[in-house]
Amino acid sequence: MNRLSGLFASVAVLAIAAPAVAQNAPSPALAPADQPLPADGAVTDTAQGTGEDIVVLGFGQSRQIQSITAADLNRLTPGSSPLKAIEKLPGVNFQAADPFGAYEWAVRISLRGFNQNQLGFTLDGVPLGDMSYGNVNGLHISRAILSENVARTDVAQGAGALGTASTSNLGGTIEFFSDAPRDTVNVTGGGTYGSDNTYRAFARIDSGDLGGGLKGYLSYGYLSTDKWKGDGVQRQHQANGKIVKELGALGSLSAFLNFSDRREQDYQDLSLDIINRRGLRNDNIADNYPLALQIAKVAQNQAAVAAGTAQPWTGAGTTFPSGFGTVDDAYYDAGGLRRDYLGGVTFDAHLTPELSLTTTGYYHDNKGQGSWITPYSPTPAGAANADGTPIAAASPLGFRTTEYAMKRGGALSNLVYETSANTLEVGGWLESNTFTQARRFYGMTDSATPNRDTLEFQKNPYRTQWDGKYSTDTMQYHVGDTIRLADDRLTLNAGWKGFYVVNRAVMLPATTSPLAIGRITAKDWFQPQAGILFKLAPSTELFADYKENVRAYVSSATTGPFSTTQAGFDAIRGRLKPERSKTAEGGLRFRTGPFQASAVGYYIDFANRLLGFANGAGIIGNPATLNNVGSVHTYGAEVAVNYRVFRPLSLFASYSYNKSKYADDVLSATGAVLVATDGKMAVDSPEHMLKGEVVLEQSGFTARVGADYMSKRYFTYLNDQSVPGRVLVDASIGYRFEGDGALHGVSILGSVTNLTDKKYIATIGSNGFTASGDNQTLLAGTPRQFFVSLKKGF
Repeated sequence: MNRLSGLFASVAVLAIAAPAVAQNAPSPALAPADQPLPADGAVTDTAQGTGEDIVVLGFGQSRQIQSITAADLNRLTPGSSPLKAIEKLPGVNFQAADPFGAYEWAVRISLRGFNQNQLGFTLDGVPLGDMSYGNVNGLHISRAILSENVARTDVAQGAGALGTASTSNLGGTIEFFSDAPRDTVNVTGGGTYGSDNTYRAFARIDSGDLGGGLKGYLSYGYLSTDKWKGDGVQRQHQANGKIVKELGALGSLSAFLNFSDRREQDYQDLSLDIINRRGLRNDNIADNYPLALQIAKVAQNQAAVAAGTAQPWTGAGTTFPSGFGTVDDAYYDAGGLRRDYLGGVTFDAHLTPELSLTTTGYYHDNKGQGSWITPYSPTPAGAANADGTPIAAASPLGFRTTEYAMKRGGALSNLVYETSANTLEVGGWLESNTFTQARRFYGMTDSATPNRDTLEFQKNPYRTQWDGKYSTDTMQYHVGDTIRLADDRLTLNAGWKGFYVVNRAVMLPATTSPLAIGRITAKDWFQPQAGILFKLAPSTELFADYKENVRAYVSSATTGPFSTTQAGFDAIRGRLKPERSKTAEGGLRFRTGPFQASAVGYYIDFANRLLGFANGAGIIGNPATLNNVGSVHTYGAEVAVNYRVFRPLSLFASYSYNKSKYADDVLSATGAVLVATDGKMAVDSPEHMLKGEVVLEQSGFTARVGADYMSKRYFTYLNDQSVPGRVLVDASIGYRFEGDGALHGVSILGSVTNLTDKKYIATIGSNGFTASGDNQTLLAGTPRQFFVSLKKGF
């Protein structure tokens, strides 16, 4: 944290010393959760929506943006990820292999063809990084905050807010805002029970105003559920605390501290071949350790025969047990462990009636472990158990981990100055991230029962393949100006951002690792953005915007430029370029009475695409092959409609068309064509998505039905392998007692996911994508699940 000394002062000085550039309110990334979303520097359109709307369609914005409120998330099963609530929005491709959308290995979200690692994510302005599974530079929203404490989620499919603290938002941003403490004392508790022994509990206590504008809340959540197939559990403990002190004319001071401990056993990654032979319910065999040993022994005997050497496991033979065709059909077990502390302090200072300064400091501490019990790295005799005692005999299985530790902190500040028709803004963000990542192997026994648990952090490895220390130092700034003309009918805004990011990698201690070490930087001081909003009539507005974004590199052994070999890194370091996108979009919004609609068209030029080819099955852990492979050209359109037929009944529908095609072949260093991708569709980019929702609310009664269609998706770059389209239907029904008596404030909710019990492939690319052919990189979707929830406020 030495590099962070003086961050608060540095950013504040940067902002105050800058020219008088500002905006009429804090930037959207730092706006209080209970305030309307500022309109890119324009006057906020207070009529853009009410708490009764299913979706706020972004009226008053010069860019495509929609908001989902807490009321909408409350219609889902408690504990559902906020990402699941936004899947109905146009352009949003959301995939999950569990009913809550919280199982991180399987969760994927993309916007307009850009994958999760190419988007920006924040919570109350605090960067969450790219929310990658491996915790490279942040953490997943399902760990950052309890879903009950999310007040609003803003989705910008194309151009995120200029001041968003992100160096990965090539394709838009998703910003989450936490709930504000209540003004009065309040206690809320709830519980959920459902399919697969799902138990979830939630409790929150609000202090109310303690005097002088001081108020806060504490909350706790617990989730435990069996996997819907195979053997295993997924558990999570979470605690959130937030405090706010109003300072009158001076502004406000707020702070939060969030904790999460998540431990989950994984589902088996599938291929089309495995699905055809063994079905979508094929999974790890965590309830049958002897069978896993037998499969591993047979595979290793087969390998010895192929190599012309003696079979290591006499008596095991070379024939798999009945029903198994390969060693990859079923592994024994795998798991993911994540423990996070995330905290921040924000000072929203009203320096003068025209000038405001908002500054946030934050810190994130993470410990994680991803494990795979693998037949590809057998345990040698003499390895140790977790307690340090020796393992007498060799075993065909080994316990492989990828271990994480992160300590990152930073500060972001935004200075805003407003005149009658002009709003100017300048801001900055600094972050220092120290990240250690190791690949270790732990001993397993050749016995009737296993000696290690994938839900526990491991001790006493017999081998460390690599142990890397990675650092990322980020400096970003932005400048913006907004002008309002013609009685606010015309709004023009323009600005730019720039960043300088330094990535470093060293190995601790020295190992025989093939992975790269060294230093690489990404720098672009001018990434412009401009927008226009014109109100044709009180009910109709036109908008358009253009933006350029650059994605910085990440520092990691499993992704980014250091995830390749040293020779590969040395070869590409001098010519590697960071990914860059140019996005142009324009559209129309219309509303009259209870009817609201928006339509937008867009074009994206995505250049310097970085591609890491997977080398072998994911469980083997081979280094990727990384290179710039050209461009992707994308065009598409999105339509959203929100119609309150009459007060109790609301309808929402969205349609997205997206055409993302590779514009270049993948070439070798000599110019030879390695993979003929020119003209092929981008992987995991459905061409058509259609979503719809019907909500009925009357006198405490609530009913909701939602449907989600997605067309086929390719999971090879040559488009020779794909998964078919699917339609998923969710539903819920509930009642809240409003009368006097003991039941006052009690609500009951029944919900069902995948109502039609559709059998489908959910996530693709769990182990990356290959040029062609089948690959073990698919995850099955959850079958129909039922839940019932009770909630009571006091």
